[in-house]
Amino acid sequence: MPAIEVAIIEDKDEIREAIKTLINSTNGFSCTHAWSNGIVAIKELPSLRPDVVMVDINMPEMNGIECVKKLKPLMPRTQFMMQTVYEDDDNIFNALRAGASGYILKKTSASKMLEAITELYNGGSPMSAEVARRVVSALQVNNKPNSEDVLTDREREVLRLLSKGYIYKEIASEIHVEYETVKKHIQNIYAKLHVQNKVEAINKVFPK
Repeated sequence: MPAIEVAIIEDKDEIREAIKTLINSTNGFSCTHAWSNGIVAIKELPSLRPDVVMVDINMPEMNGIECVKKLKPLMPRTQFMMQTVYEDDDNIFNALRAGASGYILKKTSASKMLEAITELYNGGSPMSAEVARRVVSALQVNNKPNSEDVLTDREREVLRLLSKGYIYKEIASEIHVEYETVKKHIQNIYAKLHVQNKVEAINKVFPK
């Protein structure tokens, strides 16, 4: 099996050289190119086409996310992995949108880093545990249904009339149903929204 060819874009000399030394001293890996500047890397990397590029985020002149965004269309088969101290949602998702397929933190151990490079090379999307947890949490939040979406059209109509100050009897007359039917709709609304009263329900669906 040929060695996995890795390139590095990292502005801090000691970190860049440490990663390069680790890779070149490990069987199955090779690193012949490393840059301290994203602008220079963009000019030279496309013709080299390594298997994996390790990229720092916080670099002068051009940050790593912008660098990946420019390089990925030119090198679609090359896999990009962010290696950074940043684990906030903005940096994580901006990097993934830019074209990175992996995201590990700089505190990752040498053995775990090599495992991540191998996983990325083999088609995976390695992430440090802290990063993976943030991604999962963000997706879970985004997939929660909107409070209004859990209600039927009739239930939304009843709640809208409640928000305008209508009483049960007036709602029944307005939508041409029985008084008990209105009560049942409101009970269902409270249950679906997990609220105890109309004020909570109205604030949840029609926040000011």
